[in-house]
Amino acid sequence: MDSLERYTSWFRGSTPYISAHRGKTFVVFLGGDALMHSNLVNIVHDLALLSVLGVRLAIVHGARPQPNDALNDSLFHDGRRITSASEMQEVSAIFGALRAKLEALFSTGLPNTPLHNVEINIVSGNFIAAKPVGIIDGVDHQCTGRPRSVNIDAMKKLLDTQAIILQSPVGFSASGQAFNLAAEELAAELAIALKADKLIVFNNPGQITDARHQRISRITPERLNGLCADLDPITAARCEALIAANTQGVERAHLVAFASDGALLQELFTADGIGTQVSAHSGDLIRQARLEDVADIVEIIRPLEEAGVLVPRSRTQLEQEIAHFFIAELDGVVVGCCAIYTFADAAELACVAVHENYRHQYSAMGIGGALLEAAERAAEAHGAKSLFVLTTQTQEWFVSHGFSPADVESLPQSKQSLYNWQRGSAVLQKSLNF
Repeated sequence: MDSLERYTSWFRGSTPYISAHRGKTFVVFLGGDALMHSNLVNIVHDLALLSVLGVRLAIVHGARPQPNDALNDSLFHDGRRITSASEMQEVSAIFGALRAKLEALFSTGLPNTPLHNVEINIVSGNFIAAKPVGIIDGVDHQCTGRPRSVNIDAMKKLLDTQAIILQSPVGFSASGQAFNLAAEELAAELAIALKADKLIVFNNPGQITDARHQRISRITPERLNGLCADLDPITAARCEALIAANTQGVERAHLVAFASDGALLQELFTADGIGTQVSAHSGDLIRQARLEDVADIVEIIRPLEEAGVLVPRSRTQLEQEIAHFFIAELDGVVVGCCAIYTFADAAELACVAVHENYRHQYSAMGIGGALLEAAERAAEAHGAKSLFVLTTQTQEWFVSHGFSPADVESLPQSKQSLYNWQRGSAVLQKSLNF
């Protein structure tokens, strides 16, 4: 496949995500380490592109390395900087400089594209009310604080105008006292308060790995919590923010690499992404099909019908048989389907199909394997003791998933009478052992 074909394939595969993300609210965390990296310019351009595509963005920036350099004698307690009144003045100046840096980068719009003249509006303000951390373990944290409340109405009105909100990790008390906030904690609180659809945290590394050092594409907050003790302190703090947001209403949270050009777009616009997605429902890939899914099923199976892999089904037939179908759905996009038809103590697996853009992107098991597992459980729930399939071109795949060759005579009598001898499909069978 040449570069043009790869681009065409990627663009077609990303199109459903463009629609799915439009109008959604994303809170994005950019730590001080990301702000120092040479890839920051590319990240800003990708965020600007998201805004142009209709995503509502609120960005929280951090500043851990910068105060570390400026305040050599800073004290910490349980990973939290203790900020004196004099240090708060220096920290505020650092926040102002970093905010100005981001505002300047966003002011360039999308250079070297037809959208270079598009204005990207960046808005900052006193949206965060804060309270002091206080005295913990006998340690007075002074001007170090925690979020108390968020001016959600003001922020939503700005997001409605397609402005990007840029929030520094600072909040103010009712008396006007500024407090230094933990940026990761603030990002999570903001995502929860805004009822954001996603919290995206940039980090290095930009993914969680398993014991074999393989990337974990999707993970539940419970599993991630169990891994935090083995992570470096900065990554652990950011993962804790992802966990907090996801367990308090933010449907999906993402860890993404700030050092990798295009990582944000790959994470958001491809099926398996490039980082790690945190979701309490990460295993809910398969669901029962609904009538409104028919158009998506038609689109998935059409190329396979044209190639002779699947027996053609009319839209009317699909609508009539929709109760038999399961679909695979990633981020609201239907990417695969299958159907189950029961015959006494046996069940037929039919119409197994995965969209060509996603066949090799969903973890080691694969979308097809997830569909098969759901079909097996559904067949067993209906009392079936075996599962059979008729196929002309995918015997190898089914055999690799536990099916064995069988004779036409092994099929239920009603199915034998409908067998198409001219098509000559291979019969494969699998015992169910749930």
